[in-house]
Amino acid sequence: MTLTRVPGPLAGSDDQLTNYRIDGPAHRLLMHPFPRRVRAEFAGETVLDTRNGVLVHETGLSPQLYVPEADLRSDLLKSTDLHTHCPFKGDASYRSIHVGDQVAENAVWNYPDPIASAPWLAGYAALYWGRVDRWLDEDDEAVGHLPDPFHRVDIRATGQRVRVLAGENVVADSSRALLLSETGLPNRYYLPTEDIRTELLTATVTRTVCPYKGWASYWTVNLDGRELTDAVWEYQEPLAESSRIAGYRSFLHKELTTEVDGQPL
Repeated sequence: MTLTRVPGPLAGSDDQLTNYRIDGPAHRLLMHPFPRRVRAEFAGETVLDTRNGVLVHETGLSPQLYVPEADLRSDLLKSTDLHTHCPFKGDASYRSIHVGDQVAENAVWNYPDPIASAPWLAGYAALYWGRVDRWLDEDDEAVGHLPDPFHRVDIRATGQRVRVLAGENVVADSSRALLLSETGLPNRYYLPTEDIRTELLTATVTRTVCPYKGWASYWTVNLDGRELTDAVWEYQEPLAESSRIAGYRSFLHKELTTEVDGQPL
């Protein structure tokens, strides 16, 4: 997200305030080593085990792990008839993972003969994140995708008064919020549960995942006959690096206004 999406230096945007130019194509690729052991498991088998993986950053996309072919269980892979073309990398071939009677269709792809501007892709293959059962970053389970080493999440206490309003109705009011700054995203205020009118909230089944914060649960705000669906979220068991937001919730909905010291965001 950080290198190849605005405001990253490889995003291809002309709106950045810099004293330099990066000459090159509007669509950019960057490969660099990922310095940890990564494993992927499917149907009880380890299908990928690498200490030599690389991340490929591509304009507008999240970084993708590629690994040397030798780090894949070739005995579990079968070639398919699927082929796709990428104008920035070349023609891709695909393989499915077969473990007993379980199959992950077209889960692995590679560029056997990459285009001239990306020769370093030769000998590497990639695996779709969601087509295997589990990923391990060293011995920790990874969620969402591998973390981008150029992406940061900073959490700071703030004494500013933060209020969340639905029209004239106060949904939350706190002077002990946390400010979460995440690369490439707007700042979010997280408020302690005790400072939220939880009687207005109804839990939903929605769940989302963030590789930097963990799994989020959601609530709908019920107010004056209106339902503001999935307007509130909380990471009830956040990842260790974001553990500070445990017990805090954040808000986002077009019918909600967040004020900080009386000024709407």
